[in-house]
Amino acid sequence: MMLIRPPRFLSPSPAPGPREPRLRRPLDASRIFSSPRPPGRRPRAASPATDLRRLTARIVDLTRRRQLAQIMEEVEAARRRARGGGVLNTIVMNAVLDACVRCGDVDRALRHFEEMRGPRGCGVDGVSYGILLKGLGIARRIDEAFEILESIEKDSSIGSPRLSPHLICGFLNALIEAGDMRRANALVARFRKVLYEGHSVLLYNLLMKGYIKSNFPLGALTVKDEILRQGLKPDRLTYNTIISACVKSAEIDKAIQFLEDMKEEANRESNPELLPDAVTYTTILKGLGNSRDLYSVLKIVVEMKSSLLSIDRTAYTAMIDALLACGSIDGALCIFGDIIKQAGNNKDLRPKPHLYLSIMRAFATRGDVDMVTRLSKRMWPDSVGFISRAAKEEAHELLMEAAINNNQIDLARGLLRRIVNEKECFSWTSRVGLVAVKVESLSGFTNSLLRPHVFPQIILDDPVEKYMVSFQESRPLPADIILRKVVMRFLKDRAVPLVDDWGGCVGIVHRDDCTKLDAPLLSMSRGPLCVPTSTTVEHVIDLLLREKSEMVIVVKSGNMYEGSYTSSSRPLGVFSLAILWSFTGDYSSDIQDPDFSRVTTLKQNAEACNRN
Repeated sequence: MMLIRPPRFLSPSPAPGPREPRLRRPLDASRIFSSPRPPGRRPRAASPATDLRRLTARIVDLTRRRQLAQIMEEVEAARRRARGGGVLNTIVMNAVLDACVRCGDVDRALRHFEEMRGPRGCGVDGVSYGILLKGLGIARRIDEAFEILESIEKDSSIGSPRLSPHLICGFLNALIEAGDMRRANALVARFRKVLYEGHSVLLYNLLMKGYIKSNFPLGALTVKDEILRQGLKPDRLTYNTIISACVKSAEIDKAIQFLEDMKEEANRESNPELLPDAVTYTTILKGLGNSRDLYSVLKIVVEMKSSLLSIDRTAYTAMIDALLACGSIDGALCIFGDIIKQAGNNKDLRPKPHLYLSIMRAFATRGDVDMVTRLSKRMWPDSVGFISRAAKEEAHELLMEAAINNNQIDLARGLLRRIVNEKECFSWTSRVGLVAVKVESLSGFTNSLLRPHVFPQIILDDPVEKYMVSFQESRPLPADIILRKVVMRFLKDRAVPLVDDWGGCVGIVHRDDCTKLDAPLLSMSRGPLCVPTSTTVEHVIDLLLREKSEMVIVVKSGNMYEGSYTSSSRPLGVFSLAILWSFTGDYSSDIQDPDFSRVTTLKQNAEACNRN
């Protein structure tokens, strides 16, 4: 008989007995969806380099959301956790510098830069200097930026950065964005040798962009001549910038010529990268819409749709805006139908709310209540993006305007009642305020919704001569006088007429246009809006609503209904919104003036200039 011994290292099994029920641990969601860990192996700790990469990505994400305080908290926490005295590397700190610059805190960026290049810092490189120069340019601290550039040029800066186009272009772009072409040209002249390394057209494109942002957009054409003299070839961005400059200067013929040159050069060199893109055509359409050239707009639309160009939502919107500006509502509806049809397969083409509002404005002017109502209803489910409260309010206001233009007074009154009940405040100078005046006037003021703001003394069929004030009583100002000398006048009056040396009216200055204290009033004026004495008050209200003006000039000439002022038509008087509001019951106490703070600021600036 042979005995079998149990294996070594194994304890004998206990005698079998009744088994106790085994308690189950509750399942954890993290264990269900995570991969099982091999038995006996602990999770591997993340390396310091991985942690810093995650921190950098986190800083970049928070920078997009402009959460600088949160960035500083997480950076301080990372310093406390870091080994070796809490020093982070240069890549992380460069991300912190960029966050400070993008969030507008240049002083904090300078403090971090000093820490980085200090004895216990992580060090700085060319990227650090580039970010700091960009921030100083945005903050308009030009002298400090030039001091840093000179120290880099003399090779006396910590980190031994090298002067390069990439280092300077950030600072140059900040100057250009601010419209400071004088200092931008000075920077180019000072570091011309560095900036012209590689003979790239990038620098020239930046300079052209600066001329567009300044008051001399056609200066971009001189930069194009310099490109050709240097033996360089303009790229698509160069042509797009030049076309934008021509459109801004209302030189639409030159813009069309550059478009043709662009296509001709692309075909001659077989370079598809030079063909016009959506940005090119969008810019052209904006200029053609401003010039009311319907034939050319239709020609560009056909050219875009027949080419291999990928037309995005912005390009479609530009087509509709140009057609509406030219008065072609039917053409705009055709393009709008195209967008809606293609948006079923391409969600990126779904129109935004402002496109619906643009079309609704055109139909409201026509008095087409049905189309405005249908577009208003479809704006909610079919548009993309957030519909602001202002957009919702404007949709109701446009429906009221369409109703009043279609002589549906009861519908207009019902909509006005709804608007008045929903609005916390009511501005008489807004679009809805002017329409409300017409609603109240046509309803006969028997049951006013806007009491005590009613006009019992005004009859719409009366000639404007009955309610105007004499031209001399309006106290016109000389056209060549400087705003700083008469800024106090605009504390009381929202619009003031201007006269020349012969007493003729040459313009009207609105308070909203008073932006330059040292400029003559004529440079900020609008052309005088003139009506003859026989014009009805109803037409004058419509004219003020359409032109968004505060005042009309009443003239004696009978052959001119409205338009520009001529020397043969002597000004007899003025009729303004202020005169209209003076017929309300409590004009001085209830009507808020939203521009009072702006004029107060102008007053303070004028006093400061006088002290200096």
